[in-house]
Parts: sequence; structure tokens; C-alpha cells
Amino acid sequence: MRRRKTLRVLRKLTLGLLASVVAIVGVYVAYVFMTYHRLPDTYEQHSSRTENTVRPGEDYQIVTWNLGFGAHSRDFSFFMDGGEEARARSRQHVYDNVVHCLGVVVDEAPDFALFQEVDRKADRSWRVDLAEVLREAMKDYQSYYAQNSNSAYLLYPLKQPYGAVKSGILTFANRDIFRSERYSLPVETDWHKLLDLDRCYSLCRVPVSNGYQLCVYNLHLSPFTEDETIAAEQLKSMLQNMKDEYDRGNYVVAGGTFNRDLLGHSDEIFGVSGDYAWARPIDLDLFPEGLRLVDSLDPEHPVPSRRSCETGYVPGQTFAATVDGFIASDNVEALSCRVIDDGFLCSDHNPVALEFALKEAAFPAPTPSPAPEIETTEEPTP
Repeated sequence: MRRRKTLRVLRKLTLGLLASVVAIVGVYVAYVFMTYHRLPDTYEQHSSRTENTVRPGEDYQIVTWNLGFGAHSRDFSFFMDGGEEARARSRQHVYDNVVHCLGVVVDEAPDFALFQEVDRKADRSWRVDLAEVLREAMKDYQSYYAQNSNSAYLLYPLKQPYGAVKSGILTFANRDIFRSERYSLPVETDWHKLLDLDRCYSLCRVPVSNGYQLCVYNLHLSPFTEDETIAAEQLKSMLQNMKDEYDRGNYVVAGGTFNRDLLGHSDEIFGVSGDYAWARPIDLDLFPEGLRLVDSLDPEHPVPSRRSCETGYVPGQTFAATVDGFIASDNVEALSCRVIDDGFLCSDHNPVALEFALKEAAFPAPTPSPAPEIETTEEPTP
């Protein structure tokens, strides 16, 4: 009797514990989905000055670099690529990686710099405000930050939770930015959206001496979509905006992380095969007339821009591809484009640099050159 009674009590306790666990999980799942939201399209009016312009015929340099939120040193493995780690190893680890990246960029002394995966007090990067670190080091530049992630606290993976993430893309210019804009991109609509950030691209308008505008785009497209149509829709949406600007007579230069193989066959070029969603060939048929992908391949010394992260980087064994680069309009002359070989020391991406010049406009521009309006004028959260 006593044993039977004890078993009944244990059964009740077990059922009660299971019910509590189910309730806690249910509340957490509800919290994650209820706090999910997309950020609106926004713009910021920076300045009406037009003295500090870019000029046709002069050479300029732009660098793009995905910082891997300050975590992806050469020996870092990432859980979403099949590795083990979700967060940077320490605050110092974050600072060390970002300071190294800054040193490389400062040595290049570009006119424009585009950064992706710039965290702002995210758990995965030990709540370091990377945007402020970058701005302090590049305080002689104007800048614009566009947020593309504001996720709830993710408990996965259980061993080392990813946590809450606030992150974005950050553009620097040593010329006047008189207006900047943020545009949302399509994302998946099922639960995968919780892992796909709040994808967007940004546009910074820089005055040109001939009355037109240099439109500098910063982008970070989705790497892990289950629905292949989403990747195509993101690229088409962004290219249409660029085409509209080009049709107005403006100059277009876009850089960032496409998360598509820009070479089409990186496995053959770099000698390691692999099947990764972020390394599928880019669809060049989506590019409208007037826009082109700039070739960054050096056949004599090919350098990839992104490595896989199941493990740390091992040259000749780790899969790598070129997924970072630039788009330019036909009125922009690409003088040179190269992937800078940093050996993936401080990020799972290498930087890419483009030297370019603007061609003379065929006709005088209206003054001022018109900019499309965005329905909401709410400023993005800093």
C-alpha cells in the first residue's frame, strides 16, 4: 500500500513537472513570436550642403567588410554552419577582432567603407557597441547605421544561447551624405524568420558636382533561407531600386554580403567543394540593363571572401567562396576590384575593395536631383 501510494505521488509530481516545463516552453515560444516585428522603411535628412561633392573623372575607393559580429576569428566555428560556438569568446575577443579589422581599413584609407554584422549591445558579442567603436575610429567620416536585427532572446543552442541580437549595417563616407534611406527586404514568413534577422539594405546619397547623385548602397542578404524564392526576391527588390536611380541619371555603387557565389564556381577556383545555401551561384539574369556585377577575381592569386565555419579555417581544406562584392551602374567605371587577403584572421569574411570613377553625364542634371519619398519619415532606432 505504502509503495503504491508513493508511486502515485511520484507520478503526480512527474506530471506536474512536465506540465510546468510545457507551460514554460509555451510561454517562451509565445514571447519569441509576439516580440517579432519588422522595422519600417525610414530616411534621415543629414545636410543640405553640396560643397563636399564627388567629381566625374576622379578616382575613389570603397571597401566592404562583413565583421562577423566580432566573433569569427580564424579558429572560430559557428553553430549555424554546423560548428559549436554561438557567441564571441569574450569582450576582449570582440575588441581584438574589430580593432584588427579597423587597422586594415584605415591602412586602405577608402573614401567609403561599408560594414555588415555591426552589433549594438547584442548578447552574442558581449554587448559591445560595435557601431560606436567604428565611429570613434573613423570620426572624420560621416556615417549612417541601418538596423537589420532586433531579435528576442533565443535560447538556442542550449549549451551557449545565442541571446538577443541588435545588429545592422554601417556606411561611412568622407563626403557629405545629405540623405540616407533604409529599405526592408522580403524574408521568410514561417518560423525561419526568427533566424533571418530583419533584412534590409541602405542607400546613402552623396552629391556629385554635375548635379546628379552618387547612390552608395550597403547590403547584407539572407544566407540560410529554406525558400529559394526569397533570395531571388531580395535581389530583385534591391536591383529595382538601383535601376530606378540609374534611370534618373544617378550613379550607383552597391557593396556588401550577397550570400551567393559571385564567381559562379568558387569550388573549382579555390579547390574545395561544399554544399552551402550561402554559396549557391548568383542569378545574373536578374540584373537589369544598366547594372552589372563587378568582377573581383585575380586569376593569378584568387582570394575568397567567405569561409565555412564548421571548424576553424584550414587553408586548402575549408570550403571558401566569394560572396562579398560590388554592383555598379554603367555610368561608373570600375578601375580595379580585389578581395584583400587578410587570411580570415578577424572575421569569416575577407574585405573587398573597389576603385572607381564616375563618367561624365550625358545631360545636365536637374537641380536638385530628385529623391524618391518614403511613406514613413520615422528615424531608425540608434
